[in-house]
Amino acid sequence: MKVGIVGVGLIGGSIGLALQERLGATVIGYDPAEAVSVEALRRRAIGVAGASAAEVADGAELLFVAAPVSALAGAIDELLALAGPQCVVTDVGSTKRALVSGRDDERFIGGHPLAGAETSGVEHARADLFEGATWYLTPGPGTSGVLYERLHKTLAGIGAQPTAIDATDHDRVMASVSHLPHVFANVLVAQAARALGDGEQVPATGPSFRDATRVAGASATIWPDIYLSNRDALIALIDEAQGRLSDVRGALEAADRGAIERWNDAAREDRDALLGAGLAGGAVHELRAAAPDRPGAVAEIALALGRAGINIVDIALSPARDGHQGVVALWIQGEEQAQRAIATIDGLGIPVARP
Repeated sequence: MKVGIVGVGLIGGSIGLALQERLGATVIGYDPAEAVSVEALRRRAIGVAGASAAEVADGAELLFVAAPVSALAGAIDELLALAGPQCVVTDVGSTKRALVSGRDDERFIGGHPLAGAETSGVEHARADLFEGATWYLTPGPGTSGVLYERLHKTLAGIGAQPTAIDATDHDRVMASVSHLPHVFANVLVAQAARALGDGEQVPATGPSFRDATRVAGASATIWPDIYLSNRDALIALIDEAQGRLSDVRGALEAADRGAIERWNDAAREDRDALLGAGLAGGAVHELRAAAPDRPGAVAEIALALGRAGINIVDIALSPARDGHQGVVALWIQGEEQAQRAIATIDGLGIPVARP
């Protein structure tokens, strides 16, 4: 398999390493900064350093765009114009709605791996960066089922857990669990710096401050674009957070111990529920759905399962000879999830059964 990567920093370089080491792929990479391509080649994150996006796209079966958020749209459109009719084009950006809503090309599938580090650059790339990591996929209504299957299998092959999600839902979720925490971390360090005064050190009273502010001041070349690209969802959450802070302030002002206890207990319960979700494993069960042979059918199933919190371990397509219907084989982990998957697919009006 020949894979092209545009942007070979930490994420792009790690994709290249993983593809070569785990799947034996031929990887050609290109970065607008020539020195980055040279370093990626030296570190064997890519097998060949391309001189242009056109060279990377030539003959590729799969193209990854690992460019900054502000450059993603242009890079994706350029690669779609260069790529062959059976080539998947995907990205790794942390916001998806604008990219997906503006494109109806069946070859483009938005992506976002929940993996990374505080460090950046290809010198920190690792082949195991995506091991066990959720990799969100945001297929559109016209996404090719064959190409979705190829991307899903490739990501699973490098250790990731590909999960379909609607692009708007993705951005709302990321605003909640990633972008807003970064905002709060920046606010906390700024407030603490002013409260403590010049040269005063944070008291050695525990790790709370350190843990809560670990992501403060994250890369200024990356995060302003992320904030701005998801500003609608982020603004809504900031407004909601201000309301919650006002509620806490009111309870403190009224010395309402009961309200404060309920607020604190609810936070613990919410955190346990959020961080404990999806940790249970179980045996893998095969399901077969008789999906209509049309663009978007596989994406419809994947998105429905993603919304239900059901992870697809693997997927395979078997188009029918008559061209009207095909079989989508799905492998789901755990009996409870398999039962919910059957109910979810059946709810779409698509026949599904165990073989």
